[in-house]
Amino acid sequence: MIKLSSLLKSTVALGVLLLASGASAGEPNVTTGRAQVYKQLDAKSLEAVSTPEEIKGLLASNVAPTRIWKVLEHGEKLECLACVPVVSKLLYNSNSKTREISAWWLRRRIFGVFGPGQVYQQTVETLGNPEVDESKRIYAANALGEFLSLSGVPALSKAISSDSSALVRVAAVAGLERLNSSGADGELTLALGDSDEQVRLTALHATTRINSFQDVGAVVVLISDPSSLVRRRAAESLGVMKSEDAVLSLIALTSADQESDAGVRAAAVWALGQIGSGEARDAILAAQDDSDSSVRSAATVAGRMLRL
Repeated sequence: MIKLSSLLKSTVALGVLLLASGASAGEPNVTTGRAQVYKQLDAKSLEAVSTPEEIKGLLASNVAPTRIWKVLEHGEKLECLACVPVVSKLLYNSNSKTREISAWWLRRRIFGVFGPGQVYQQTVETLGNPEVDESKRIYAANALGEFLSLSGVPALSKAISSDSSALVRVAAVAGLERLNSSGADGELTLALGDSDEQVRLTALHATTRINSFQDVGAVVVLISDPSSLVRRRAAESLGVMKSEDAVLSLIALTSADQESDAGVRAAAVWALGQIGSGEARDAILAAQDDSDSSVRSAATVAGRMLRL
């Protein structure tokens, strides 16, 4: 009986001979490029690959955003070190999708992006420089989030604690969320207590999306926030977290005597249903008679969760 290993060796040797004979006979090598491999297909059916010249031309004033997106997407695997400085300028484009796809294109490259003096370090320095235009600092924070490198956490954390612009702080919090980080020293908690409403709202959004966040007490505090929108978002976040420690505070929010905003009351009732504590039974039953229909609807759903 012929051994399997001998048969395999013979097959491989035969294949090598056939390839060699084909090459010597002038037959095309189908592994030399995509055009040869797919030469039997219509060229229009193949995805076009962007050229360095196309990427270098993206900074022209008359280039449409959709053109930028297409060229960068089709240039995903293009090796072009000279294109890096061009795309880095697009990180500060006024179009949010252009900025996002530019960061996506850049983060797929090591050379020219990461390292001393390179694009990443320049972005960090832009965010940390208070003399730089506010919009550029915002875009730099966006880019650090989209680069998906945890080395950006310290810069974003510093912006949250020290940047004078609320909009930059909002962008920095969103950047931490993108990186799934609570900050170098728990700056997400700091953002929850920020003086600006939008920063607090953005931080609340991040609390239920960042795996490492554990400061539930900082969210409970916001149940008493002056902003009804913040109180509502805080209640919703506590419901997602299923925080047993927040039950009594949420119960207080279900009463129209203590909370005038129906949206907040509805969020509190919904959160109690998600937590599922028996302590909330009476509050949920009472909310089913609330004067606002949204609160009553939330109470009905919460009641089903508690099987009332």
